[in-house]
Amino acid sequence: MSGETTSVDYIKHHLTNLTYGPKTDGTWGFAHSASEAKEMGFWAFHVDSLAWSLVLGLIFLFIFRTAAKRATAGVPSGMQNFVEMIVDFIDDAVRGSFSGKNPWVAPIALTIFAWVFLMNLMDLFAIDHLPWVAGWFGETFLGMDPHHVYMKVVPTTDPNITFGIAIAVFVMMLYYSIKNKGFTGFSAELTMHPFNSKNPVIMAIFIPINFLLEFVSLISKPLSLALRLFGNMYAGETIFILIALMYGAGWGFGLFGGMLQLGWAIFHILIITLQAFIFMTLTIVYLDMAHQTDGH
Repeated sequence: MSGETTSVDYIKHHLTNLTYGPKTDGTWGFAHSASEAKEMGFWAFHVDSLAWSLVLGLIFLFIFRTAAKRATAGVPSGMQNFVEMIVDFIDDAVRGSFSGKNPWVAPIALTIFAWVFLMNLMDLFAIDHLPWVAGWFGETFLGMDPHHVYMKVVPTTDPNITFGIAIAVFVMMLYYSIKNKGFTGFSAELTMHPFNSKNPVIMAIFIPINFLLEFVSLISKPLSLALRLFGNMYAGETIFILIALMYGAGWGFGLFGGMLQLGWAIFHILIITLQAFIFMTLTIVYLDMAHQTDGH
């Protein structure tokens, strides 16, 4: 952090996405401030979040594909052991939480766990290094002011990413619910519970009440998935930023900040793993609910 940069500017810079979208003059380009990014509205793209999500997804595919191609029946390599350990872990989680029959659930759970974990893992990179590289690249090759080059390297601190994954899970829930229960069964699930009566007049009164309660419960699933992951990772990233501010306050605070950063990083390893596990487990549970047909 340079001497000309205040603490508030430093925090805002690290919490602002590299945004590309429509400007007020009708042209498209990168936002030069957080307020300009906000003015771009719904059609703006968070380039950093999208790019890092794509790169980390490709890394996941590369690692597991390479391990699968090199897998042997003899003594396994270190990478094969690592991948097999994760696959067995996911398989046990699916067997424990999913009672239906669907060969896609385990691959979906594996993808979600590994992808979310890798995105969360970016939180352990030094706060300033990758944004500095992005600023240098923008200044050197694009002629941009480095102070206007934003780079958030943790995709799960962006609600657009967490909601994107949660909505994908929600769409799968709806698809399998209708596929396994039929449209009539799925509609009955939303309108015939929790209140029920054999009297048709009373039941007609219960139907809109049931629908309201069940609809809120249904919508809360993707909301809880997205907001839980975003909230935990955003808070963790903010703490890292606040600790990094101490490095600019002298040797004493810098040394103390280094100890805090190390302690928080070690503790954060548990958080990033736990959040990936919770997201995966809830996905399995929600898909299991979509496959249950006992009540229909």
